Amino acid sequence: MPGASASGPVSDVPAGPAARSASTALLGAIASVDASALPSFLDANRAKLDALLLDAPAAVDVSRLWNLIDPDKQKALIQAAPHVIGNLEGVPYDVRGRANSLDLKQTIASVTRTLKTEHGRAERVALQRQLKTLHNVSTALAKHDGVARTLVTLDPSADAKAAIVVGDIRTADYVSVLVPGMYMSVGEQIEAWAKVAQEQYDLQTGFLRRILGPRGHGGAPGVAVVAWIGYQTPVLTNIGGTALAEQGADSLERTLEGIRALRGADQPYLSVFAHSYGSTAALMALERHTVTVDALALMGSPGSAAQSVAGLAVSDGNVFVGEAPMDPIVNSAFFGSDPGSPGYGAKPMGVDGAVDPLTHASLAGSSGHNAYFTAGTECMRNLAMIGIDRGDLVISGTSAASTSSH
Repeated sequence: MPGASASGPVSDVPAGPAARSASTALLGAIASVDASALPSFLDANRAKLDALLLDAPAAVDVSRLWNLIDPDKQKALIQAAPHVIGNLEGVPYDVRGRANSLDLKQTIASVTRTLKTEHGRAERVALQRQLKTLHNVSTALAKHDGVARTLVTLDPSADAKAAIVVGDIRTADYVSVLVPGMYMSVGEQIEAWAKVAQEQYDLQTGFLRRILGPRGHGGAPGVAVVAWIGYQTPVLTNIGGTALAEQGADSLERTLEGIRALRGADQPYLSVFAHSYGSTAALMALERHTVTVDALALMGSPGSAAQSVAGLAVSDGNVFVGEAPMDPIVNSAFFGSDPGSPGYGAKPMGVDGAVDPLTHASLAGSSGHNAYFTAGTECMRNLAMIGIDRGDLVISGTSAASTSSH
């Protein structure tokens, strides 16, 4: 390519089947190349740079290598490859937020330009749908009550994926990841999912202040909630298999590893709240025992291959299960197990409605399969307690198995 150097770091980057080691070598080479030679280096290695996400190095390696790249070269990388930098686990979250915001802005501009010259009806419909999705992501990023939101994942393609953090995930003492089930596409649901994350953030922060009282001194410990749509969620035609759940498990596993890697010695209390088909994806990820979370809450779960809490990488067996009345999915063991069965070993979490023993407020019940994340419910209150490591304050529930059989 024009401007490519014939020697130096360009030749040090391996190619071929060892893609992951090649990706690691590429980042190392970027750290060592002279700043003045960086543009030509990136031109010469564009294909390998774009391939970083396909066979990404471990998040801990990315974090280590990123810290070796000087700030000016980091800025150049963001400008040259915002999509890659924005979605590479191990890159700091504030950097990813800037990169993904740039990628979002550039993609909106590109799609808008293409629409002006595209005359095919099907092509225009697809472009308009993509543009609407991207604008919805942009809207979902808006601050609420002064709380920052960061776009830490963005796939702006037609099959969009995104993750928005409410709060500061770099410093939060408590981090919760929301994993959705079927029909939760970015285009249709990212704003609503970010709203659920905001409500969890507000609940967790509020309960921390109430519980700590005067001991809170300078304020309650930090909270961050991730509105995560990091996989293609199923629809009615493909809900019966686990192929998409496997993809979701892969993506969630990388997300959790990224959080652990970036926080280093300052680990947060990390929770996963997963619904429906998303609970199967989360269970699959945690069955691998590659990354451990501190708490797991499952709502409306069709299960997985794991037959008990002991098979999951969850600290102290800290698994909670919510099963709403009239939910046809609970107790189905559709994908191999029933997390709500007594033998599974999870803790039943109340979702039917109750009076909050702390605030004395009335909490609404959830009914059916899709009301677990409704504001003002017992379920949302209990999830907040799980997220701040107060499982002892969760209002206990009764397994739907005991009621659905009658």
